[in-house]
This record gives sequence, C-alpha cells and structure tokens, in this order.
Amino acid sequence: MSPFRLFHKTRPLGGLYMIIILNRTQVLFFILILPMYLVHPFMIFGLLIIGALSQLNLFILSKWLSSPYAPKGYEGFRDVFGEGKLRFLVLLCLIQLFIKTVILIVSYAETVRYFIFPAINLNWLVLFIVLIGAYAASKGMENTMRFAIIAFLSSFWIVFLFIRFYIPPIASLNDLYPLIPFEWTKKSWQTLLVTWSAFSGPEYLICLAPWFKKQERVIKYLSIGNAISILEYLFLFAASLFFYGSSYLRETIFPVINMLRYLESPILERVDTFLLSAHMFHYAFVIAIFLLCLYGGARIVIKRVSKPVTRKGFIFSFLLVLAASLILSIWFWENGEQKEMWFILEVTLGAVTYALVPSLLLAAGKRKGRSS
Repeated sequence: MSPFRLFHKTRPLGGLYMIIILNRTQVLFFILILPMYLVHPFMIFGLLIIGALSQLNLFILSKWLSSPYAPKGYEGFRDVFGEGKLRFLVLLCLIQLFIKTVILIVSYAETVRYFIFPAINLNWLVLFIVLIGAYAASKGMENTMRFAIIAFLSSFWIVFLFIRFYIPPIASLNDLYPLIPFEWTKKSWQTLLVTWSAFSGPEYLICLAPWFKKQERVIKYLSIGNAISILEYLFLFAASLFFYGSSYLRETIFPVINMLRYLESPILERVDTFLLSAHMFHYAFVIAIFLLCLYGGARIVIKRVSKPVTRKGFIFSFLLVLAASLILSIWFWENGEQKEMWFILEVTLGAVTYALVPSLLLAAGKRKGRSS
C-alpha cells in the first residue's frame, strides 16, 4: 500500500494560485446571497469602502506571508508564539473553522435541494457534499490547492451570464438611485458586517503558506484577488438592482440564482441548475482545504505533528465533520429562525477572524523580531 501523505510538498505554487485561492474563499457562498443584504443602491459605496478596508487588511496579512516564519508552517508559528500559546490559539481557530465548515456544508446542501432536488432528503445531500470534499482532501494539500484552477474555471465564467441584465429594457439608471442614504439604521450597520464577512477567507492563507513560492511582492497577488472579488460583488449587485429594483430585492431569496431562471439557452433548459452544479467544484475545493486545515490543526493540539499522518486520523476528522453536519441538518435546521441564527453566527465568526488574525500575526512577528 502506498504511503498516505497529506502535507508533503513537491513543487511550490506560484502567485496565480494565491490569487485564485484568495478569490474563491472570499466569494464562496456570499456570491449567491450578498445582493439580498445590500439591497439599497447606496450600498455600492459601502461595498467599495469595505473592499478598501479588506485591501488594508490584506496589506497587514502580506507582512506575515512575506516574513521568514510563514514558509516554515508549524515551526514558524511555534517560533513566534511558543508551543503552549500556539496550541491554545490553534484550538480556538479549530472551533471557529469547524463551525464555519459545518454551516457551509448544510447551507449549500439546502440550496441544492431548494433549486434542484426538492424531493431528496437534506441529509443525503449533506453526505454527498462531505464525501466529495473528503475525497478531494485525501489527495493531499498540494493537489487540493492545484484543484483551485478547476474550481475557478468552473464558476467564474458564470458572472458573464449576467451581462444581459445590463442591457435595456431590463437595465435602467433609475434603479441605481439614490446613491446617498437618506437615513442610516441599525440594519445598515448589520449589512456592513455581512459585507465585511463576505471578504473573509484570505486569513486561511496562513495555513497554506508553506506550499507557495517565496514571493517578493505578496501584496500584488493579494490585491489582484481582492479586486476580482470586489468586481464580482459589484457586478452582480448592480445586475440585481436592474432586474429586481431595490424594493423587491429585499424580499427575494437567492436573487442571483433566481435571475438565471429567466435566461433562455438553446443548450440548457435551466441555467440555474447548471450554475449550482458547476458551483459544486468550488465548494468541493474549499471544503477540502478546510478539512485538511482541521486535521492539521488537530494534530498540533494533540501533539502529533512530529508523527506521520494516518488514514485513521483523517477518516476520524472527516466523520466528525459529517456527524456534526448531519446533527445540524436534522435537529437545528428546521425553520427560518434557526437558519438565520446559524447564518449570523457564520457571518460573525468570519468577520472577527478576518479582522483579528492578520493584526495578531503582525504584532506577534514584530514582538518576536524585537526580542531576538
């Protein structure tokens, strides 16, 4: 039997992979739902402001990724934080990532059932999605990161289908007014929180740093990935405003997918079904990355880093995620209030980790530099 290797490295990956991985982790699920939270045309400026803040955060993150500690992986983190403190921080991150992964799995399964397989039990879809992610993860971190190219090509092109909504009579400039808010409510602040969370995901690059080439200008690749995400969000939000109008957009669930139902194709009967199916590659890629991060983080917490990875350990991690996903879908995913609660939890966790992780790493790295 061939050796089971998950974290081996053969050839470092270039900046293109960094761009794509950053972009795909940002737009994973929010690309389908963000317009229903932005709603008002003046949130175009809110989206641009949050995108600029994300760029600032990526500048901070690039300082860590450019440091001599990042390519070392576990050893680099240990040098900066120390063994005990590192294990505690990894445990906190594991809890956050575990919750995020489980919610993502069930959310996507619910979306697929709603639009494609309404008669199928949600649990079967959850099982199917987790199995696909686990299979991709079993090929190892390096191969999974290379899979990012396929994930990008299978989903990015879908954005261009929405060009039709920019053409009259669907498009009208009146739908983009007002651009200045007449009032600012508590819900507006909540929208900004959701938007900030929509740009989260790049913080997981710290786990993937050992597989990238040593880059002199990391910020260039991070900036390109972030800019692509901003353009995708802006393009789909404006298209949603043209199609629905601000007043009706707030009442629409999954506006992006529902818009595709109105597109006619000589090849495909239902474009929205094809979109969700193609999006599966995107989800499989991100879930596989998260599964590998969970398994690797668990090895740090239980002090198994120096020992070889095992199939039993990986399978146990996969089964734990599957069990939690099934528990969530069976007992805690029954009504709208429960689903909204889990969504708010996911948004909050993403916003907090994206805000704190880069700054924490930068501060720890500078303190280590002064003490050495």
